[in-house]
Amino acid sequence: MIFGEIPAAEAVGARLAHGVRAEGLSLHKGHEVTEEDRAALAAAGVSTVIAVRLEEGDIGEDEAAGLIAAAIAPDHLTFTPSATGRINLHAGANGLFVVDRAGIDRFNRIDPAITIATLPDHAGVAEGDMVATIKIIPLAVPDALARKAAAVLASSRALEVKPFTAHRVGLVATELPSLKASVMDKTRRLFEQRLHPSGSSVTGETRVPHRAEAVADAIRRAVGENDVVVVFGASAVTDANDVIPAAIRGAGGVVEHVGMPVDPGNLLVLGRVGTVPVLGAPGCARSPKENGFDWVLARIFAGEKPGPQEITGMGVGGLLSEIPSRPQPRDLRAPERPLSVAALVLAAGRASRMQGSHKLLAAFDGEALVRRTSEAALAARPSRVLVVTGHRAEEIEAALAGLKIDIVRNPDFAQGMSTSLRAGVSALGPGCDGVAVMLADMPHVTGADMRRLLDAFAAAGGHAIVRAVSGGKRGNPVILPRSTFAAILQLEGDVGARHIVESAGLDIVDVEIGEAAHIDVDTPEAVVAAGGVLRD
Repeated sequence: MIFGEIPAAEAVGARLAHGVRAEGLSLHKGHEVTEEDRAALAAAGVSTVIAVRLEEGDIGEDEAAGLIAAAIAPDHLTFTPSATGRINLHAGANGLFVVDRAGIDRFNRIDPAITIATLPDHAGVAEGDMVATIKIIPLAVPDALARKAAAVLASSRALEVKPFTAHRVGLVATELPSLKASVMDKTRRLFEQRLHPSGSSVTGETRVPHRAEAVADAIRRAVGENDVVVVFGASAVTDANDVIPAAIRGAGGVVEHVGMPVDPGNLLVLGRVGTVPVLGAPGCARSPKENGFDWVLARIFAGEKPGPQEITGMGVGGLLSEIPSRPQPRDLRAPERPLSVAALVLAAGRASRMQGSHKLLAAFDGEALVRRTSEAALAARPSRVLVVTGHRAEEIEAALAGLKIDIVRNPDFAQGMSTSLRAGVSALGPGCDGVAVMLADMPHVTGADMRRLLDAFAAAGGHAIVRAVSGGKRGNPVILPRSTFAAILQLEGDVGARHIVESAGLDIVDVEIGEAAHIDVDTPEAVVAAGGVLRD
C-alpha cells in the first residue's frame, strides 16, 4: 500500500486516507475516488488529496476484517457487517464469554495493522452484548497478513460464548434468632433475580436451624431433586469444619474448596454431593452487587465444573466493585443513591432538507427551536444538560446564550448522527448513570414529558431503557443506561441508537407522551405545520 499526498487530477482509483470537505463536496475517509469525484474536486479548487493506492496482493480494510471474522466459529456469536475496517461481535445468547488470552495475544502481535479487542475472560454477557471488535487500522493490508491472522483464530477456539442452560436450584437457608425472617425473604428474592439470565429457577426453599445435622439432612433431600444446591448460612463460615462444610460432608459429599480470592466473595464454600454442586453462599450474596458467588454460579450454568484450580485463579481482577457493564443482578426496587442522569440535546445536524433555512433557528412562540428544546430539558431537572452543536454552531450557540448548559462541539457532524452521540456520551464523565437523548427538532416535547421519562428510569433502578411512545408506537426521547455507553461509542455513520435499544438485552419501559413523541420538523412545511416561523 502506497500512502501519501497526490494530485487530485491523478487520484482516480485511490482511496482517501483523509476525508475531503469543500463547498458542495463531502468525501469520507476510505472513499474510492471516481472520475466524477475528480471533476468535483477540481470545481471545488482542491488540488491534492491524502490517499492510498493498493499494491499487488493488498486487500481493502473491509475485506480483511471479513476474512478474519470468517475464521471465528460462529456458535452463539453474531457479527456486524464490515464498515471502515471494523466488525463487532455480539453475544447470540445469555452466557459466559470465554477467551483464550494467549491466542488473542498471538493474533495482536502479528502486525499492528490488525487488531482485536475483547471483554475479559469469563465475563457474563446478555444476548446482544458486544463481546469483541476486529479493527483493521490502515485502509488496506497485504492479503497474506490477513490470512495469517485468520489462521490464528481458526486454529483454536480463541473466543466463544458458552450459553447458559436452565438449572433446577434447591435453596437451603439456616436460621438463628439474630437473623430476621424479612432478611431471609429478601435474600430469596435477590437470589431468584440472579438466576434470571440463565433461565434457572428455585424449586423450593428449606429453612433449618444453623446446625450441621439439620443442614446435612436438608442438603440430602435437595440433591435428589435439583441440579445445584445453594446454602445461605445465618452465620459466616470461618473454618473448613464450620457448619456448612461439615453439613456437606455429613450429606455424603466432599468439600472441594473453602474461601476464594475474590472480594466481596471471600467466604464461599464449594462442595459436591455426587455430581451435584453444593455452594455455601458468602454473606455478600445477600446483596445485589456482583461478587465471587456470581462468578462461580455463572461457570456452573455455562456447563463448566469449577474446582480449586479455577477458584484460586480468580485473584487477578478479583477486587470487585459494582460493575456497570454487567447490570444484573440488581435490587430494582430502590437505588442506593440518587441517580445521575444527563440530558443530551442533539443539535449538530446539517438540516439538509430545509432549503437554506435552519430548522433549529425557526421561532416557536417567539424563541428559537433549539432554545425551546433545551429549556424543556432543563425544566425536567436532570443532573446536567449538554447540547451537541456542529452545523452553523456559532448561530446555534448564540440562540442558547444564558442557559445553564454545557456545549459540546462536534467537528465531525457531517458524518452523521452517530458522531454527535459519541461526542456527547464521551463528555458525560464517570459519574453518570444514564443519558436522556433528545432531538433538538422536536418542538412539542415538554419538561413535564422529560420528567416522566426520568422518573420511570429511576423507578427501574437505572438499569432499563426508557423511551417515549405515542399510542404505543416508539418515538423519542429515549433514556439509555450507563451499560449501553460502550456500544454508543462504537456507533458509526448516520445512525442513532435504535439498534442498541433493540439489541442490548435490557428491559424497555415505554412512557406514553402523546403525539409529541413523533413530531419532528425536517422540512419547511413541517416547521410551519408544527406552529413555527422560518428564519434563515
